[in-house]
Amino acid sequence: MPTDLITPQDLVTPQDPRSQYPGPPSDVEIQPAPATQTAMSEKPDCGEVSYKGSGRLTGRKALLTGADSGIGRAAAIAFAREGADVAICYLPEEQEDAEDVAEYIREAGRKAVLLPGDVANEGFCQRLVTDAVKQLGGIDILVNNAGKMGKTEGLLDTSTERFDSLMKTNLYSIFWITKAAVPHLRPGASIINTTSIQGFEPSGNIFDYAITKAAIANFTKGLSEQLMEKYGIRINAVAPGPIWTPLQEADGDEKKLKKLGSKTPYKRPGQPVELAPVYVLLASQEGSYITGEIYGVTGGMGIA
Repeated sequence: MPTDLITPQDLVTPQDPRSQYPGPPSDVEIQPAPATQTAMSEKPDCGEVSYKGSGRLTGRKALLTGADSGIGRAAAIAFAREGADVAICYLPEEQEDAEDVAEYIREAGRKAVLLPGDVANEGFCQRLVTDAVKQLGGIDILVNNAGKMGKTEGLLDTSTERFDSLMKTNLYSIFWITKAAVPHLRPGASIINTTSIQGFEPSGNIFDYAITKAAIANFTKGLSEQLMEKYGIRINAVAPGPIWTPLQEADGDEKKLKKLGSKTPYKRPGQPVELAPVYVLLASQEGSYITGEIYGVTGGMGIA
């Protein structure tokens, strides 16, 4: 397990949130996509040490995509420490990160299921759900978090291949996986999608990524009524702001990354573990009257 993690004193003692974590990263390593957490010089806090559970998801069974690193990793660790068995999906190139997450899940006394593959493939998405249900004995929490970003030089320099790849990974996968999962979900189950502040305040150099995130927010709201009325299933989304994760380094912009979070009132980026409690709330029975909502965790930047 990594020992060079960013960790505050803890997450519950009152403290100044502006200084709870470091400012923008000073040591950026631009990586070819998919970037891994293992290769990051400044590793984010995904709750490996800092997140403490309290049994809020005892007996639950969760499937998370993109859970080898970053926000998905933080949610997976939190779910396990709250009592859930966890299946994580990730690209085969991210196996080392995934094995690390699995160790934290097992340390929490929960079952860890590793399901490598590419969510840009419809057949894999269908098998993913089938395999998760079989190995966990069912699922009642689904987190659609897998995504890719990378910068583009603008509209005229954006290829059809890139555009198509982002749409399939970020958006089609949610359609495919959710469609496959719903028949297995019982009343009280929860679906959580990861959108972004970019879905509401898009940046030009990642405009295509922003399109997918806007669509995810719309997908979430658009399905909320029918999923509740027909199946008793809640569906919500989390919209992160500038969060320090491997996604930022994947084919990213070093100059901009060294300013990540500097425009927030905090003057720093968020850490993945700072989103974990929101995923836990939306997954738990405590969120029973919450559906069709978009939860912004943006460091004060807000969502429209």
